[in-house]
Amino acid sequence: MGLHLKRLAYFITLLLWLPQLALATVEKTEGKHAIAMHGEPKYPADFTHFEYVNPNAPKGGSIVLSGIGAFDKLNPFVLKGIAADKVQHLTFDTLTVSSYDEAFSQYGLVAEKIQIASDRKSVTFFLNEKAKFQDGKPVTAEDVKFSFEILMSEGLPFYSAYYADVESTDIVNAQTITFKFKTDTNRELPLILGQLPVLPKHLLSGRNFNDDLLTPIIGSGPYRISDVKVGHHIVYERNKDYWAKDLPVNKGMYNFDQIRIDYYRDQNVALEGFKSGSFDFQEENSSKRWATLYEGDPFDKGIIIKEEIRNHNPSGMQAFIYNTRKDLFKDPLVREALNYAFDFEWTNKNLFYSAYQRTGSYFANSELAAKGLPSKGELELLLPHKDELPKEVFENAYQPPITDGSGNIRDQLRVALRKLKSAGWIFKDKKLVNKETGAPFKFEILLYSKDFERVVLPFLKNLEKLGIDASVRLMDSSQYIKMVQDFEFDMVIYSFRQSNSPGNEQRDFWYSGFADRKGSRNVIGIKDPVVDELINKVIDASTRQDLVTACRALDRVLLWSHYVIPQWHINKHRVAYKAHFRRPAIAPKYELGFDSWWVEPTLQTP
Repeated sequence: MGLHLKRLAYFITLLLWLPQLALATVEKTEGKHAIAMHGEPKYPADFTHFEYVNPNAPKGGSIVLSGIGAFDKLNPFVLKGIAADKVQHLTFDTLTVSSYDEAFSQYGLVAEKIQIASDRKSVTFFLNEKAKFQDGKPVTAEDVKFSFEILMSEGLPFYSAYYADVESTDIVNAQTITFKFKTDTNRELPLILGQLPVLPKHLLSGRNFNDDLLTPIIGSGPYRISDVKVGHHIVYERNKDYWAKDLPVNKGMYNFDQIRIDYYRDQNVALEGFKSGSFDFQEENSSKRWATLYEGDPFDKGIIIKEEIRNHNPSGMQAFIYNTRKDLFKDPLVREALNYAFDFEWTNKNLFYSAYQRTGSYFANSELAAKGLPSKGELELLLPHKDELPKEVFENAYQPPITDGSGNIRDQLRVALRKLKSAGWIFKDKKLVNKETGAPFKFEILLYSKDFERVVLPFLKNLEKLGIDASVRLMDSSQYIKMVQDFEFDMVIYSFRQSNSPGNEQRDFWYSGFADRKGSRNVIGIKDPVVDELINKVIDASTRQDLVTACRALDRVLLWSHYVIPQWHINKHRVAYKAHFRRPAIAPKYELGFDSWWVEPTLQTP
């Protein structure tokens, strides 16, 4: 009787378990090697490598890079401290990886296949059975679940916001995990879950994640930490037993045997070290340094190569931005008028060596930027709101005011003055005052970087010619951040960064419901139901073309509302490197792709 009951219990358990097994098997069969935000991924299931790599690139060589400032932790996932450069990127694998030549696609890494549910309320990841940590332990669904939970509870605040729409994590079996969602409208969620770094449960379980920040965490990535001196240098050694080295997503990648990062006090000191041969590669973000300091014998003799590499990354919008919560800046006509006082052409020529382009879109340097007059698709979104929108949205292509670069902008200032008078401002004793109240036109620009003073001061002189009393207030970065988060400013210089696949973050930028929520990125204070509706069109776009159309329509409305005075952008990577480096013939569209470079062994000196 006991044996019979045991057999019965066994068969009942088997019957309960088999459907789960069958479901997992079916889903894995149907799972995809990659997923795209819209449409299908560029590379098919049988692809052998990304086209922007050299799959036969030689492995080997030691390179030295520079870090700026210092670091005091090797755990990049917690808020406390400053992490060593590249520690997350080089030592930890994620479930999936992005390609550098698509707007937003994710290809399997730790997750061999991905299956999005037909109702879009869950995603299942099927792990590669070969995946293992650098200590030889296999990567399992338990590790993925543990990683998600510890990052949500103890990791950077970013994770709890990024994955807020995840309802639960369900382990199907040792190599299969399903994430269930609170909503079916967050189209990005399956893709961004693929960006989850996988941590070893067997090493971190029971350990305070925020303690002992200088003990390296064993990952499953292509490099391991071999030497470290806090604040001074860190050395990564290529893991020659890396489990994923032959996967298509890694062919031609991670070619250097050793990567050392030495830390310098600031960029100027680092540049001198680079020119003297102390390290091998430098990417420059200062137009002045690029134009004046990358010269001398190493460059003349071809020891160091100086190069600009085109990129197609959306540059977003960097601008002087108005706080429209202030009465002074509620009138769009006033905001438009001040745009005529900023002389970009003079600034670019005299301060930036003509290195930059004027920004004329919130999605500059991308196909998402509004061009010409509205298309038929854009008009379908805009015409229902014709009475609520500026007529220029329909009649003109947006273009910031253009000067001749001489510094003489009398014509522009006359235009500005006419608009200010139309908005109710008049001259009185050489000052611009409100016609009704007599209040002077006075405001303050907050800065945290002294470098921007040379840009702002000429702008203030032009404003002074209009009778406007504008001033600069320089403060430390922590005070500045607090005042911006609390919306306690008149005007600041701010950047709205964009991706190739805009989505939920647009709410944080422009949505009415966030205008009064301190800490949101709607720092302008936009409250516009038309903008709200267009944001939803962006988020709900079911095709790439729908997304492009919605972004362009949103762009037009934001631009013609004159919420900002646009500044500038650049569409190139400015790099200098020793002549022993080589890079693939095809550059990736949306990244520099330094991970695919290699060194020519016959050229590298000891």
